[in-house]
Amino acid sequence: MSRSWSPRRRRPYLARPRSLWRRLVDYGLTAIILGLLILLAARLDRVETRKTEGAAIVNDGDSITLGAERIRMRGIDAPEYTQTCRRNGTDYPCGTLARQSLVRLIGGQPVSCTGWQRDRYGRLLGNCTADGKDLNRAQVEAGWAVAYGDFESEEATAREGRAGIWAGTFDQPQDWRDSHHGQVVERKHGALASIGDAAREIFRFW
Repeated sequence: MSRSWSPRRRRPYLARPRSLWRRLVDYGLTAIILGLLILLAARLDRVETRKTEGAAIVNDGDSITLGAERIRMRGIDAPEYTQTCRRNGTDYPCGTLARQSLVRLIGGQPVSCTGWQRDRYGRLLGNCTADGKDLNRAQVEAGWAVAYGDFESEEATAREGRAGIWAGTFDQPQDWRDSHHGQVVERKHGALASIGDAAREIFRFW
């Protein structure tokens, strides 16, 4: 006697419909992600490297104007134009001399500056050159600016050689600004801080 065998008929799989709450959550997350992507794309111009060049108007020892673009030289801090320092027991206009040093370094040549970040006053924080010379570095080497995140070895050499402001005593430019209800203070930066700056620029939506 033979037995016959027939498979059981399987019920078709029916996906359970998602709850209204789950669908609303999914739609909300999708909208948030799309919104962030749109905002990120709209802000990419803020981290794009910008380049400007031309005849420079020297404002002080670490800031210039190229056409309509105001430049704050990145990684250095020079005495403010009206700041005085002390040498051989006598005050002298180190801010004026810092500006004159930058004028000499430029030597009437066209200046080119590149940068991607701006300070709170809208000035481009730039690395500037003239006739192939790194002006930011040269100001520190000449002793008319202190290192502010870059050029520490150049500052050490200038200090050892008593160049510029290192020939006497002076208030750090940032301290001088603070005591005179000062102007913008550039944030000190290094390699890791620059990465942080870039991240903040991307995600700073206000």
